[in-house]
Amino acid sequence: MSVEQAPAEGGRLRGRVLDLVFVRGRVEEVRPAARRMRHVRISGVPGLAWTPGQQVRVNVSDLFAARTWLRGMRDALRTYSVWDYDPDAGALELRVMDHDGDGPGARWARTLRPGQEVAFTKPEGGFTLREDAPYHLFAGEETASVAFGAMLRALPADAGVYGVVEVAGPEDELALPRRADLTWRHRGDASAASSASLVEAVRSLELPDGPPGVAYVAGEARTVQLVRAHLVRERGWPRRAVRVKPFWTPGKRGLD
Repeated sequence: MSVEQAPAEGGRLRGRVLDLVFVRGRVEEVRPAARRMRHVRISGVPGLAWTPGQQVRVNVSDLFAARTWLRGMRDALRTYSVWDYDPDAGALELRVMDHDGDGPGARWARTLRPGQEVAFTKPEGGFTLREDAPYHLFAGEETASVAFGAMLRALPADAGVYGVVEVAGPEDELALPRRADLTWRHRGDASAASSASLVEAVRSLELPDGPPGVAYVAGEARTVQLVRAHLVRERGWPRRAVRVKPFWTPGKRGLD
């Protein structure tokens, strides 16, 4: 085998390995969606099965590097909720949060450019709508707002919607569907972790009398537990009516 053939064979092997685990597409567009959120459109991915609220795991660093194998997969994959999927165009849209620091996900998002290849898993997850709910309650912060956008867009026009989305300030608000049905809470410089502000905003919501709806509560792990505790203990909702998705919490890895 010649020197020229060896890299080519290595590239083909690399591609075959990626195709066993991932879907591959190319970045078509990158633009700001909010102060700390980037809109990423990935084309060339026809035939995906996606339900609004689901997520993908994106390969954000070199899977074949020695460091990846030494540290495991924790630095190689990051989970992002899907903003939208256009089956006719074969295009997947993400809204990627620009977290503080210089972690693998942050570096990947900041250096994305049109034309780059992106490898990701097929959409997955059970944080999705229950369509027969009497009404729908959404509660979360910036990291939850992407999934909320997809779910709100999928609801019928006559569905009852209530909710609170907490963000740092007005410039952090995503252009969500049905904004008029949501309350926006600005926390300023306070942390989104263990947010009493979000819980208090949910507590102040006037919800319909009668059977409870279904709540979709997502974001920082401790905060979503506080919101669930309010709904179950104070409002008397059954636990099965509160769907919780912890995306992150300070100092811990491995949450979606």
